[in-house]
Amino acid sequence: MSKIPVCRHCGETLTSTLVDLGLSPLANSYVALDQANTLCPSYPLHARVCSNCFLVQVEDAVPADKIFSADYAYFSSFSDSWLEHCRTYVDDVTNRFDLGADDLVMEIASNDGYLLQYFVEKGVPALGIEPAANVAKVAESRGVKTRVEFFSNAFANALKAEGVRPSLICSANVLAHVPDINDFVKGLATLLDGNAVYTVEFPHLLNLIEKIQFDTIYHEHYTYLSLVSVEKIFTAAGLRVFDVQTLPTHGGSLRIFACLKDADHVELPSVAEMRETEHQSGLDSLAGYRGFEAKVQAVRDDLLAFLKKVKESGETVAAYGAAAKGNTLLNYCGVGADLISYCVDRNPAKQDTLLPGSHIPVFDTDHLRSHRPDYVLILPWNLKNEIISQLQDISDAGTVFVTPVPKLEVHRK
Repeated sequence: MSKIPVCRHCGETLTSTLVDLGLSPLANSYVALDQANTLCPSYPLHARVCSNCFLVQVEDAVPADKIFSADYAYFSSFSDSWLEHCRTYVDDVTNRFDLGADDLVMEIASNDGYLLQYFVEKGVPALGIEPAANVAKVAESRGVKTRVEFFSNAFANALKAEGVRPSLICSANVLAHVPDINDFVKGLATLLDGNAVYTVEFPHLLNLIEKIQFDTIYHEHYTYLSLVSVEKIFTAAGLRVFDVQTLPTHGGSLRIFACLKDADHVELPSVAEMRETEHQSGLDSLAGYRGFEAKVQAVRDDLLAFLKKVKESGETVAAYGAAAKGNTLLNYCGVGADLISYCVDRNPAKQDTLLPGSHIPVFDTDHLRSHRPDYVLILPWNLKNEIISQLQDISDAGTVFVTPVPKLEVHRK
């Protein structure tokens, strides 16, 4: 009998389930074409909720350095709308905190320099911390100084000893990727000084539950965050939240502004408002997490029924976006190349591979035009408007777009 895991923040035994998605391969472990007949290693993907601090989490399937390797396939710069989001953030925080040539902005998990490049353009010194060497190399080519390291409290102390004093530390969608979240946040407290600020964005757990975004659960996302849980974790490390913003990205996110507990930043009303929103939704009690698994099963059943009906009619379905969330969806639903002919993606690192688990082949986006399908299933549903706009020509030719979450939706013209 397997041992019941304990909360990675407070150590409480995890006896409550949000959803059990069964066995699934690593979401970004794309398969070489010559390995088509080899089964992908699969690991339990079981999201549990802590009854003490309400941190939702999955178990460590494999060590982080096996996931975020030297050849990590995720590049942040392949979404135009995401780049515009980042440019707007840089404009806003530069003005709000009066950042200039005497300040340092540090981003943790800086990827290919997608965000810090805009600080560099403004003449604000920038330093990226990125564990994947291949994407860090791209950032360097954009003029973004990058250290290839995993961020930790030990590394924060090393940076501090070198004299690194950031005025702003930022990270987008990295907090959920950290197996030792306590050590990570302790490292933030180590590097922050005076009125220095940390901002972090993460998909809001409230949206995951209310909009049935179960496909955002995968092994790389160790935790699923709310203000309730984040404040508990930050407070334990000597940090406090002084502002919260809601964002449309990734199906609905929060951007948290934090500082040292004794810093001068005044807590804005947005913090109390979000605390109340989460309280009203039950995120500070186990009641708010019950009934989710049945809703997930309904999404699975509807998608399978649609795909089987299309196949029986002799029509074809392709997928757009070799996204991690898509791989969770396909593997949980048991969808393979018998139901989806192929997938396309703008990222060359994912092209000419097979999706993990499902072994659906991945091509460049022009494949949609040379092998036009009757339907395109948009796996990164959070980018559906951008994707549909980019593919207006095949829509005009008769291809119909479909999104699976929060419910199956056929987008007919």
